[in-house]
Amino acid sequence: MAAAEACYHCGLPIPSDADFTVVIDGQRREMCCAGCQAVAQAIVDNGLADYYRHRDAMPESPREALPQVLAEFGLFDHPDVQKNFVRRAAGAAGEHEQEAALILEGITCAACVWLNEAHVRRQPGVTAIDINYTTRRARVRWDERVTKLSAILEAVAAIGYRAHPYDIGRAEELAQKERKAALWRLFVAGFGMMQVMMYAVPVYLAQVGTEGDMTPDIEQLMRWASLILTLPVILYSAAPFFMSAWRDLKLRRVGMDVPVALGVGAAFAASVWATLSAAGEVYFDSVTMFVFFLLTGRYLEMMARQKAARSVETLARAIPAFATRLPGWPLSTADIAGERVAVAELHAGDAVQIKPGETVPADGFVLDGVSAADESLLTGESLPVPKRAGDALIGGSVNTASPLVMRVERVGEATRVAAIQRLMERAAAEKPRLVEMADRVAGRFIVALLLLALATALAWWWIDASRALWIFVAVLVVSCPCALSLATPAALTVATGALAARGVLVTRGHAIEALARADRFIFDKTGTLTVGRMALVEAIPLQGDAGHALALAAALERGSEHPIAKALAAGAAAAGTAAVIEVDGLRATTGAGVEGMIAGESWRLGSPEFVAGLHGREVPAAVQAIVGAGDTVIALGSASGWQAFFRLSDGLRPEASAMVTKLAAAGIRLSIFSGDAPAAAARVGALLGIADARGGLSPEDKHAALKALQDAGETVAMVGDGVNDAPVLAQAQVSIAMGGGADLARANADIVLLGNDLQALPQGLALARRSLRIVKQNLVWAFGYNFLAIPLAMAGWVTPWMAGIGMSASSLLVVLNALRLQREQ
Repeated sequence: MAAAEACYHCGLPIPSDADFTVVIDGQRREMCCAGCQAVAQAIVDNGLADYYRHRDAMPESPREALPQVLAEFGLFDHPDVQKNFVRRAAGAAGEHEQEAALILEGITCAACVWLNEAHVRRQPGVTAIDINYTTRRARVRWDERVTKLSAILEAVAAIGYRAHPYDIGRAEELAQKERKAALWRLFVAGFGMMQVMMYAVPVYLAQVGTEGDMTPDIEQLMRWASLILTLPVILYSAAPFFMSAWRDLKLRRVGMDVPVALGVGAAFAASVWATLSAAGEVYFDSVTMFVFFLLTGRYLEMMARQKAARSVETLARAIPAFATRLPGWPLSTADIAGERVAVAELHAGDAVQIKPGETVPADGFVLDGVSAADESLLTGESLPVPKRAGDALIGGSVNTASPLVMRVERVGEATRVAAIQRLMERAAAEKPRLVEMADRVAGRFIVALLLLALATALAWWWIDASRALWIFVAVLVVSCPCALSLATPAALTVATGALAARGVLVTRGHAIEALARADRFIFDKTGTLTVGRMALVEAIPLQGDAGHALALAAALERGSEHPIAKALAAGAAAAGTAAVIEVDGLRATTGAGVEGMIAGESWRLGSPEFVAGLHGREVPAAVQAIVGAGDTVIALGSASGWQAFFRLSDGLRPEASAMVTKLAAAGIRLSIFSGDAPAAAARVGALLGIADARGGLSPEDKHAALKALQDAGETVAMVGDGVNDAPVLAQAQVSIAMGGGADLARANADIVLLGNDLQALPQGLALARRSLRIVKQNLVWAFGYNFLAIPLAMAGWVTPWMAGIGMSASSLLVVLNALRLQREQ
């Protein structure tokens, strides 16, 4: 074998003693080593032999000899790789449904989003995909029994895009790459435009054929020079328009770049023909000018969009990359040599030192030190929160005063900031009704535009054939519906970031629109209008002593997160009841109480009516008087009768009164739906000035009452915090959960108040209403612009370069209008 012969796979010389072959496309090909043989065989076995037919150069290095699609996509099916960005789909119908957060490369307009969604949704096993145009992020779900993630990524690659697992570093890298490429294309287009104009202006000024003016051969020379200078603009600067249009046409779809590509291509082709034939008009100057203005508008729009995306992705940057772990704790910090480790290497139970100015790397609690933490990024609270031993620390907050030592409790995806980020991702990926409507209209609009442009060209061919081409181009370009597709998602993306900065976390796509339209707010009482830290005022034993009654109550409520359960547990601890009572068959009845078996006897703890259902006895008169006073009364009883009653009280949140005043001033009707005694609900309503205060409601009663209001034509926002609020939250047009409430309530809510501050509600309502106004302004502008520009272009009053400015300006205007939401008002 000749030593000079090159390896078919990598191109390196084949050693004289090598004997490695692979059959590719029916022919035996020689390889230089066993490694190339193995890789080439893997390529053939995976059905990727086309790699060899279509490659136009040998790889620069051995690692590039493996096709990217095989080298990368297959890795994403590995469990160790997927654990960083794939999770079990929340609320999935089956246990085999997975969900991944991806970032897409190559998205240039809203039509690209529609194309990717439509193409991927048709793949076998894909159950859902949502792509956010502003952030380029996608949320995709699939059944792992039917398909693999690599197959989905290959489907995206097959239509000319690339999908990667989302991470903030990769997102910023792609954003920088996008900016750099856009600047280079803009530079080439601008330089070409200026040079072409230098040759076009003398031709316009000269009167060809008259004495002393430009001769035909000089004019022809000018045309050839303009053609040469226009070629880089068409082949490089305008390439994305043509590639995107070709991709759409191959898939038998019409995207927003199709009219642009048709217009630019037709004008350039006509000018080339006029140059070659030395007859007719050339428009190289207008082509380059049009491309330049179009790219300028898209660059400015891209910068505005990336600014909006960065405000939403701020949370992803909150967790630091490294932390100082104290392996020798609980020795004094002076005796410990802290080690710098990656935050990803922290585990629950680790002790971590946080110096002033450093960011808390994970969720946990303070072990040592006294300081304050800036939690504004996570809760919207502007003032630092004091921290001392035993206090909770939230990952992503900043230590502002003195050194702290913390004990790590939750890391990575289990932290609060990760949960908030997942909810924001869900909101960004879901499409509100307004966006879906705009996308449908835009899709049909493009088809109608192409037909209208063709009809206009035919009409002008009969009127004035010399103007037909340019009017055709102008109609195509001036009315491209980019602004229409950007109008709503741009505003909602900016609004999501602005609300998050105020401590109002939007977790569903429709939430902002629904909140803006809400005219009725319904509040749960305990933990929502009140602080949720109920205190035991009095224990009234009817049998035995108070300590034993509290021990029984604490046993029945063990594991519950409800404020009443916490108050009873605290009361039992204060009374010194250390006895551990075993409870079997513990079962909770939502909105009523809990029951279980103690020493073979059935016991209940909850509302007097619920406990009375066990033994059928009347509530003692003395207890009825307490119930009538407005405090919360919890009963304890067994099958043998009443055992004890507990009186609890809960104070109003200090900001509740101001919140109610502001909502009422905004025209909102207010109600209280509570499971507590009617007297307790009425007392809170009287203190806050809420006339419609209903108590004694079960979850079913709340659901029915809320639906009755909806049937009467009201748009209802429900604010709650507990598990028993989850069904009602799901029924409301927009549901709002307190950030400190039960996890289930937060999962079902459309909006979460991160700082547990009710003052954020009127602020959020005002911002949501501003957002809806801006969406309407954007839509009015987008429709108005098209309806005005199209007749002008059809009449021949708009030149192609003017059309390019108009289309770019309309898209930029809607994005800049949306960015107004970031300003404080």
